[in-house]
Amino acid sequence: MSVHTSSAGDEHAGNGAATDVLGTVLAAGESVLAQRFGAAISLTDPEDLHGSGHAVVIRVKVASSPFELPRTLVIKHYPRDRAEQPDPFAIEAASYQLFTALSAEDRVCPELIAHDGELRVLVMEDLGTAPTLENKLDYPDARTAERMLLSWARTLGRMHATTAGREPDFNALLRRLGAETDHRRDDLPITCDRLVRLLETELGIDTPQDAVDRLRQAADRVASPEYRAFSPTDLSPENNLVTDNGVRFLDFEHGCMRNALIDVAHLRAPFAFWDEALALPPGMSEAMIAAWHAEVTSVWPALDDHGTLSAGLLDSQLVCVWSQTARVLPDLLADPVSAGLRRPAAVRWCWLELAKQARQLRMSVIGDHAETVAVALEDRFGPGLELSLYPAFH
Repeated sequence: MSVHTSSAGDEHAGNGAATDVLGTVLAAGESVLAQRFGAAISLTDPEDLHGSGHAVVIRVKVASSPFELPRTLVIKHYPRDRAEQPDPFAIEAASYQLFTALSAEDRVCPELIAHDGELRVLVMEDLGTAPTLENKLDYPDARTAERMLLSWARTLGRMHATTAGREPDFNALLRRLGAETDHRRDDLPITCDRLVRLLETELGIDTPQDAVDRLRQAADRVASPEYRAFSPTDLSPENNLVTDNGVRFLDFEHGCMRNALIDVAHLRAPFAFWDEALALPPGMSEAMIAAWHAEVTSVWPALDDHGTLSAGLLDSQLVCVWSQTARVLPDLLADPVSAGLRRPAAVRWCWLELAKQARQLRMSVIGDHAETVAVALEDRFGPGLELSLYPAFH
């Protein structure tokens, strides 16, 4: 398992303090493994992997064990001094337990070997130093990047297909860890009102009531029991390893059960709300959605109907674009100089894609409003709000 670097590593600053932290996490890992296997297991050579968020993530060598274990393991420890809700440790532990219960063929993430709710420690399979999907997009090899993007989309589809109908299992795992099961609060009405005001006051856009009503209808449909499956929520390319056995997802701190089409709606403008987002070649989005679709129709045969799939995707796309824009636009408006062109261009891309898809389904109110927002973003942050391609496609 490889973990991307982040500012969390700064919390481990200072050689002495860092060594103490790594030693403490290593000892916690040994304790958890001893509880799991009923015998002492010696670990050594902790390597800081600079985990995301506030967790400490290390790679260790298995020095001695009476059981057959891999040569290296990854240990992730969440501090107690942060009262985060929902609890990222409980969510990640429940997520990895859910997948570890599946067959190795269906597991799309590292295997969870041991965990402890009191120590707030996870011990996991080490997937080594495989490149991330981000690395593949940064390397000038278009054919490989295209193949990896399609593999990523198929893996996402397999994740959805294998976890469809497993929401009761996931909730039971969360309860066992003392966490709330309904941790995704429905705040879309608040988000909607906030974005309407923001568009009016900052961009001079009057949002038609018909558009607001259509968004709320879409939100109701997205929240229905249909097509629910596990979502990692964070779909950034940096959180996916490209291994010899295919793409593997990492970091389930925000995982949840939700409508799978929410994840797929992000593929209308892939990775656009990731800070490092760039553009993909024409047709790549459609190919990724088709790759995902091929994995899920056996579970959700209704999605074999093009009209059903298109309508469901537009509902999810509408919810995604509104909620994500409400999340990132205030910061862009507050500091447009620091925002530069890339982030506003990515937001504009999402609204242009929404306009295109809405018009294809003859939803002119949504299409016209989305295009108006895209034009206003160009006027406010441009000119020149065009995303360049990832280096792989130069």
